[in-house]
Amino acid sequence: MSSMLKIKDWKSHPRRAMSATEIVASLARLEGWQLAGDGSDVAIEKTFKFANYFETIAFVNALALIAHRQDHHPDLSVHYNRCVVRFNTHDVSGISATDFECAAQVDALLAA
Repeated sequence: MSSMLKIKDWKSHPRRAMSATEIVASLARLEGWQLAGDGSDVAIEKTFKFANYFETIAFVNALALIAHRQDHHPDLSVHYNRCVVRFNTHDVSGISATDFECAAQVDALLAA
């Protein structure tokens, strides 16, 4: 398998739920992401806007590669000219560093 498509092995990278302080500090480093939900449904979320459906779907397809490589899959709400991306870590019932790592990679898709 190509190293580009190699899936991250989470057995060798244990995850834990972040504290509220860690979440707030991490959110401050990402533009446009916000806290959504509560309890075990808490997540970080951002809406990405596009000119048309084609651009939206191209973004979703590129995001799918990131999700596959990280073995960490967001909830998506796909519309004609926007996509809402929502990350949380089900196996820790909260938000982990993985969510912020993936959010940064998604932001990088549209950088420059």
